[in-house]
Order: sequence, then structure tokens, then C-alpha cells
Amino acid sequence: MKVVAIVGSIRKESYNLQLAKHVQARYADKFEVEILDIAPIPMYNQDIELDAPQEVLDFKAKVKAADAVLWVTPEYNSTIPGVLGNAIDWMSRVDKVMNGKPSMIMGASMGAMGSVKAQMHLRDILFASGLNSPLLPMNEVYVGAAHTKFNDNGELTDQATIEFLDTVIVNFQEWMKNFA
Repeated sequence: MKVVAIVGSIRKESYNLQLAKHVQARYADKFEVEILDIAPIPMYNQDIELDAPQEVLDFKAKVKAADAVLWVTPEYNSTIPGVLGNAIDWMSRVDKVMNGKPSMIMGASMGAMGSVKAQMHLRDILFASGLNSPLLPMNEVYVGAAHTKFNDNGELTDQATIEFLDTVIVNFQEWMKNFA
């Protein structure tokens, strides 16, 4: 199974990028994860959507080719980051590469709530008609106090979080069989 991870932060040392890398490495025996870089995607502009820049075409092609999408988002001002919203805007237009594509959401933040508000908003967005993405139910992953759960090398070290992810990833893998 091929999964693309879309990380809502473009910060080099992002905890969400570290979380995506953990999933990519730890569960390589369950599925292939490619982490997509959303930084090069230009701002969505309806004037050019029919002749989109190559960065957008490449990004959308990778999403379209994937079996599922793993969203890993921080929380900015109680919602998703603008850069993530921009990537979503491109995916929801013209060929609508997310239509029917299964998704799973997780996120990390230094706060206690672990991006819960951003994830709630992302769920609403993914159900929009231009996206229509089914979401793994009842397996929310909120990594709060992320700065205490990763070491200086960006490795997830919190055993309770690792064990929880082990369970959720198995649930995701089993749920994905509904879309094969």
C-alpha cells in the first residue's frame, strides 16, 4: 500500500515532520510512506488552475497515485496552517485528486491538546464536496507536549505515544482493506 504524508508545517525541525518520519520508518513493513513537500506549491489562483504550475501537477499526481493520505498537522490560531489550506485548495479543484481517497489525520504541538482544533477543522474540510475523503474513524492521534516526546535527533521517544501509534496504524491498515 502506498501512502502519501502531507505535513502541514514547512518548518525544518517541525514536530509534525518528525512524527511523519517516525510513521514512515517504523511502519515501513506495513506500507510505503512518501512525505510530500508542500513548500514549493504556489498560492492557489483560479486564473491559472487549468494551466497549473509543474509543482502543483507533480504534487497532485503523487496524491492521485497513492492509496491513502496521512495528514500530519500542527495547529496555528486554532486551525490548520495556511500553507496546508493552500495545498488542499489545489487538490480540490479541476481533477479533484482527493475524491474518495481515504485519509487519516494526526498532529503534534507543544500545547497540551496536540492540534485537536486544527484536526477538527481538517475533518470538516476533507468532507467538502471538492475533496470527499473518507476518514479513519475513532482513531484520533493528538501528540501534545511534543517537545517532551521527541529527542534532539527528532526521534519519537515517548513509549506511550509509540504504543498508541502501533495500535492506530494497525487499525488504519485494517480499515484500508475496505478501499482495496
